[in-house]
Amino acid sequence: MTYSGAVKVGGGADVHELTDLMISKVAVGPMNNNAYLLRCRATGEQLLIDAANDAETLLQLIGDDGIASVVTTHQHGDHWQALEAVVAATGARTFAGRYDAEGIPVATDVLVGDGDTIRVGRVELTARHLVGHTPGSIALVYDDPHGHPHVFTGDCLFPGGLGNTRKDPTAFASLLADVEAKLFAVLPDESWVYPGHGHDTTLGDERPHLAEWRERGW
Repeated sequence: MTYSGAVKVGGGADVHELTDLMISKVAVGPMNNNAYLLRCRATGEQLLIDAANDAETLLQLIGDDGIASVVTTHQHGDHWQALEAVVAATGARTFAGRYDAEGIPVATDVLVGDGDTIRVGRVELTARHLVGHTPGSIALVYDDPHGHPHVFTGDCLFPGGLGNTRKDPTAFASLLADVEAKLFAVLPDESWVYPGHGHDTTLGDERPHLAEWRERGW
C-alpha cells in the first residue's frame, strides 16, 4: 500500500506502515483536523495524537484493542473536542505540554517537557517543546531505526509555513527559532512531517523556504 497522507472528513484513514509502527491518519471535524493513531507492531499497544473531534470516528479507528494514551499537541479547542469522550470510553492516560495543560478542560495525567520520552509499546517518541503558536505546544519525533524520522508537529509546522502566531512578531520569532533549532537543525531532509491539519510534507521540502518565512513574518 502507498501512503499519501491525503485524507478528508468523512473518508477513511490512510495508513503508513513502518517496520515497528503503524500510523493511521484520519481527518475529523469542521476544521479538518488530523488525528493520528500509532500502533506498536510488536505489542499491539496504541496511542492517539489529538482527539480533535468526532469521537465516534476516532473510537472506530481505535477499535476493540483500545488505546493506552492520548497526546494533545496543544491547548486550542479544535484539538481536544473529542478528548473527554475518548478517555471515558478507553481509560487512556492523557499527555500534554506542561505549559498548555491548564488550557485543556480534561485532566492531564502526564505533563510533558522538552526532550521527554513518550512510549507506545516498544516504540519511543521524543517530545519537543515549541513556543509561539501556544506557550506549551509539543511536537513528537519518532526516530525510526529502520529509516528516516517521523515528526508530528500539531499546528507548529505545515506545508508552506509555520502555524498561526496571530500577527504577533514575538510569537512568530519564537516559533521559528524553536522549529529551526529543534527540528530543522537536528533532523534530516527525509524526515516526514505529519501536521495538525492538511497534507503531510517533509523537512526537505520546507527547508529552502525558511528565509522566506522569516522575511514575510508568518
